[in-house]
Amino acid sequence: MNAERRQGLIFGCVACLAAAASGALGRFPPQLELIVLAALILVLGVPHGAMDTVFAQRLYGLKTAWDWTRFTVGYLALAGLVVAAWVWAPTGFLVGFLLISVAHFSGDSAEGTPWVARILYGGAVLVLPVWRHQVEMSGLFGQLVGPEAAGAIMPVLGWLVWPWALGLLVAIGERIGRDRLTAFEFAAVGVLSFVAPPLLAFTLFFCGMHGARHILRAFRYSGRDSWRFLGLVALLPMIGVALASAAAWVFLKDTPLDARVLQIVFVGLAALTVPHMVLVERVRLMGWIRPPAA
Repeated sequence: MNAERRQGLIFGCVACLAAAASGALGRFPPQLELIVLAALILVLGVPHGAMDTVFAQRLYGLKTAWDWTRFTVGYLALAGLVVAAWVWAPTGFLVGFLLISVAHFSGDSAEGTPWVARILYGGAVLVLPVWRHQVEMSGLFGQLVGPEAAGAIMPVLGWLVWPWALGLLVAIGERIGRDRLTAFEFAAVGVLSFVAPPLLAFTLFFCGMHGARHILRAFRYSGRDSWRFLGLVALLPMIGVALASAAAWVFLKDTPLDARVLQIVFVGLAALTVPHMVLVERVRLMGWIRPPAA
């Protein structure tokens, strides 16, 4: 069993345990829960995107300081456009964020997984929590983009819950006969999303499944023997993320604490996901195989 398969098995077991525990144990105070989970997303989830330079260097043959400057400016320009969309078109921002998240998460699954099954898996953590936590999700979206935008999106997610759940069950059944571990991953994400509170489900999925799998693939793609290399590669981008988060914290100083934390984390995730996808989806479609050095 290779590293990705072991990671999927571990995630599935942890997700099932978390789902069981969330049904048996009480909730933490909402603000404490939000701050802890947001910190975990920033510390454990975001670093997988900080490894984009591994892919950029190989894909575009970046060598000189001028090459890296142009790449960085383009990357940040795309991120800035997403932040502008959040400011000027919050409903469009939220719709776009949900759609690109589904598309991006769908890339986690093993090679050979049908695209429909991938989409159902990728959207499970965003759609299925509405079944038990519609009010909570509406409040979270409201803090992120405002009540009007949240009110436009929540009914649509409500309509999607049961068709999505049925589709995921069909996808699990289809995978059982061909790839039992992928079927288990699908089932674990479904159970976690149905049962656990939405922020907990997203945090475990984003850090333990999506981010962890991407890091394993980035390491394999790098062709290096030591994990220290990825840590060094991610260091400078993570410093940039920390500085941007600190600046946003000051800029949003008049925003209530809960909303400020949500906006920094999830607007930041959306802003980074767009250029991240532009880069990484190309690699995924190439089968995570490194092209020859330029």
